[in-house]
Amino acid sequence: MGHVRSNDEGWRVMGRRRTAWWRTRAQGGRTPVAGAVRRVVVLGAVLCATVALTGRPATAAGAPGSYGYDKGDRVVDGANSAAHAVDLEPGGTYRSSLSKGASVYYGLHLDATSDVYVSVTAVPPAGTTVAATDGIKVSMRNAKDTGCTYQSATFGAGRSPHPVAAWAVREAGKALCKGSGEFSVLVERVDASDSSSDTWGLELTAVSEPSLAQAGATGAPQVWDSASPEAVTGEARHRAGGSGFAGAVAVGQGAWRDDVGPGRTLFYKVPVDWGQQLSVTAELGGSEGGSGYVNRALDLALYNPVRGSVDEAGLSYRGTQRSVALEPLPPVEYRNRYSVVDHENGMRFAGSYYLVVHLDAQLADDFGQGPFPVTLRVRVTGTAHAGPGYAGPAEPRNIFDVTAQDRAAAVTGTGPGTGSAGGGGDNGMKVLAVAGIGAGTALLATLGVWTVSARRRASTATP
Repeated sequence: MGHVRSNDEGWRVMGRRRTAWWRTRAQGGRTPVAGAVRRVVVLGAVLCATVALTGRPATAAGAPGSYGYDKGDRVVDGANSAAHAVDLEPGGTYRSSLSKGASVYYGLHLDATSDVYVSVTAVPPAGTTVAATDGIKVSMRNAKDTGCTYQSATFGAGRSPHPVAAWAVREAGKALCKGSGEFSVLVERVDASDSSSDTWGLELTAVSEPSLAQAGATGAPQVWDSASPEAVTGEARHRAGGSGFAGAVAVGQGAWRDDVGPGRTLFYKVPVDWGQQLSVTAELGGSEGGSGYVNRALDLALYNPVRGSVDEAGLSYRGTQRSVALEPLPPVEYRNRYSVVDHENGMRFAGSYYLVVHLDAQLADDFGQGPFPVTLRVRVTGTAHAGPGYAGPAEPRNIFDVTAQDRAAAVTGTGPGTGSAGGGGDNGMKVLAVAGIGAGTALLATLGVWTVSARRRASTATP
């Protein structure tokens, strides 16, 4: 994702154990109170463990340096050659790492007819130093290690570390990657000479898209409304963002607001069906103090259902409210894949489209820790129609579908989505937190009953 324009009006881009023993002796033995105390200690430890599992407060969604990996991620190591690479299975999500200067391979065994997409999200640690052109390059390679397609993702002029993603594609009809057999994905660090030596986390997803039951047109749609749409108006509803793709929070048409601290990254998803057209504007509210200039204060990125980069926009900031919009996007159609324009080519399937918002860490230096109000104005227009007619199922299943459940989640901000394999990390933690609170309440009530009973027994036993 390299910049093609940068100025004051905004820019556009292509995780010691200690045990205490309390003893009370009276008249040569343990009193009933001592027994209660022992039970208190045990239950207290259980309660602490419950809180530790369900309510860790140190990594709030979107906190600087945090990323919500999919809870179903399988840990894999990248290999130094395609011959030793571990295979990724379509429909799977994976967790790995990438050190500075490294190039690592992951394998794929593919059929002859499916299009396959591998997206790689790079997660730099908090406090690391990154260069403007630092990032990752992801390429699809055939059995001869010849590249078929590639894409890069960089941090840009703001040099604010945050998750960035790039994808590689095997299109079954393209000459270099035709046929079934062994393929590989190569992930490389790019231009990291001015960056810290920290190892980055990686999250990888592999998705297969079946061929069509009947062949259709092989050209991109020539006519669609490419005029810049008016932003959705009205008061924004609060909707806190997720901390990763897997935990992206659903939004639909409307205005949605969250208060965001410098260096944080938030993830949202929007269900967009076949034939529907998406438009998004992001607003960064004014600051109550401080002064200065931040070249890339807000970064708004759009990714499609396979986490492929579609478009990106950003704005500079001097302390007053500003807004920026994504390029006009075509209605979602299968044929968009034949366009040579990135923000048209990426709108090739229905499903959950991801909005990723990042605030530059430099905001803290010039305008304080905030948080700063960020508003997303989302519009989804057009009448949904049936899909192109696939010859078989995708992997993961239903990734290219928009269901009634998805639409309901976009209104309420709750419920599972179809945007990735495995379960969403953030929603799962919310469930665990509620369960933990319930368990903690029950434990506290039990402690109270035992303590009162022990005191009564002790009082009765005293001469």
